[in-house]
Amino acid sequence: MKSYYKYLFMTIFAISCVSCKKYLDVTPDNVGTIDYAFRNRNEAENYLFTCYATIQQLTYVQNNPGFTTSGEIIFPNNLTDFQGIDPTGFNLIRGTQNAGNPGLNYWDGYNGGQATWKAIRRCNTMLENINKPIDLGADEKKRWIAEVKFLKAYYHFVLFRLYGPIPIVDVNLPINSSTDEVRVKRAPVDSVVNYMVRLLDQAAVDLPPVILNPTKELGRITQPIALAVKAQILATAASPLFNGNPDYISVKNKDGKALFPAAYDATKWDKAAAACLAAITNAEANGAALHKFIATASVNGLNDSLKTVLDLQTTITEKWELNTETIWALNPVFPDQSYCMPRLTSKAAANPSFQGTFAVPIQEQELFYTHNGVPINEDKTWDYLNRYDTRTGDDANRFYIGNGYTTVKAHFDREPRFYADIAFDGGTWFGNGKLDQNSQYYVQARGSGALAGPTDRVRLNITGYWPKKLVNYLTVYDDGYTIADYRLPLIRLAGMYLLYAEALNEQGKATAEVLPWIDKVRARAGLKGVAESWTTYSKEPSKYTTQAGLRQIIHQESRIELAFECTPGWDLRRWKELPLALSKPLQGWNIYESSATNYYRPATMVIPIFNVRNYLWPILSDDLVVNNNLVQNLNW
Repeated sequence: MKSYYKYLFMTIFAISCVSCKKYLDVTPDNVGTIDYAFRNRNEAENYLFTCYATIQQLTYVQNNPGFTTSGEIIFPNNLTDFQGIDPTGFNLIRGTQNAGNPGLNYWDGYNGGQATWKAIRRCNTMLENINKPIDLGADEKKRWIAEVKFLKAYYHFVLFRLYGPIPIVDVNLPINSSTDEVRVKRAPVDSVVNYMVRLLDQAAVDLPPVILNPTKELGRITQPIALAVKAQILATAASPLFNGNPDYISVKNKDGKALFPAAYDATKWDKAAAACLAAITNAEANGAALHKFIATASVNGLNDSLKTVLDLQTTITEKWELNTETIWALNPVFPDQSYCMPRLTSKAAANPSFQGTFAVPIQEQELFYTHNGVPINEDKTWDYLNRYDTRTGDDANRFYIGNGYTTVKAHFDREPRFYADIAFDGGTWFGNGKLDQNSQYYVQARGSGALAGPTDRVRLNITGYWPKKLVNYLTVYDDGYTIADYRLPLIRLAGMYLLYAEALNEQGKATAEVLPWIDKVRARAGLKGVAESWTTYSKEPSKYTTQAGLRQIIHQESRIELAFECTPGWDLRRWKELPLALSKPLQGWNIYESSATNYYRPATMVIPIFNVRNYLWPILSDDLVVNNNLVQNLNW
């Protein structure tokens, strides 16, 4: 009878999950049994890697809501050829989300979303069968169990950030479960958070502190990763979206159980702060440190300003085995450099292989500080009102802006992260085969006749700004192209420093305790500390001395430091600040104009649509029919 149920179980999977081979991805055709998948260590290891498979898909940033709905990138919705990009996620800020067919549906695995519940089911199957391979050693078994517990927690976190309170699926239901048993209910926010944290605590003790065999194992979960994710989860739970949010008081299960905490709980920030410090301490003890540029043999004699830019740019693009700052990166290489790079040469313009369609709006470039380390609208020495006037590049600015090229005044006297992260008309580009600081390319984007200007409805950048940060300086795009691969970090040490500073500030700690963690990040970016910068240059010199003022500083610092890394979009949600970020039309320059005077006139590209219901994803309406114990999110 046991054997009968096992084969019935697999038959049902084959019908409901397209095919058993596709679902398991570890067994030959016509054999699809759990016993076969765990008959020995090698087969079980294949199944372990299948548990990782869903998480590896996060490398496609066009399917990550933290990237597509953050207001950092505009993607055109009227191209004649989308060149491999599914625009579903980018269109969400245009108001396309709906409950009948949700975009980036991670609940069911549709429209760019991954089937996350299936991923959790795989993890449960792995844990249920881990004792079957007789040749699996005890130590390795402990590590695999820890990895799968981490993955199960993280998959719940993926769903939690999107949907809020979700069902907790700790074990797979038996094949003979009743109808009522399979109709699971959503668990309250605090229950979901406690469950994820408990899994991570169990996993952390048996995970390796570092990867000892980088050739074969980079990308697998380590103890620093587990502790950092725990900190992220607890910070998310402590944040305004989930901690006493009055908008969600009415959201309850059908039995009347409230799904969101009704009152703010300050102690949640205590837990988040403790978890952040533990994660940082563990990471640093295992070799983590802020990254500095590692020059190749072809690069030498860089001046300090350009070296700082490369310190910052290669924090993302450095090989992961050399990058001390990366706490966690996914195994697949970042696949979208071609969407982030302008055409820099006449040969590239004649043979446009790179799309360059990830467009940064003006608002995002204006988020970055002045060279004095304060916001552009606060710096009393920076000409904010006349920032859209034009100015010609000169010798003093030649490492940032093409000498003799006319661009907009807003591009001058900005912080190094601005020049590391964003490519703009007139901006220099170290790399693309030129590794001499005195002969850099610079972007020419004005009008259809410019190298990087719009020439068709396939390969154009609609704002005149590119996310340069996401392109390896060693990538070459000329008459052909050579892409220097890298792995996009999910978590890095600078982000953990800023998360800890945020938690300390929310606890009400003194500025003297909070500022050093921010200043570590600013120092690497070539900026003075917060206190000195605000006191000396800001129109609001005492801003950093209040909790509310310092909160604004930390949030902006985080959005700058982690720009285009998918994190700011999630942060804006948990802070409940996404409506503010999307409150104004997203603008770019008049890209079809060739004269500087006409080009540098802001033009509206997208009018974002966002209201309270958009904080959380709708559950597919059909799912509510199939499982009448599920309740829909607010206003969907």
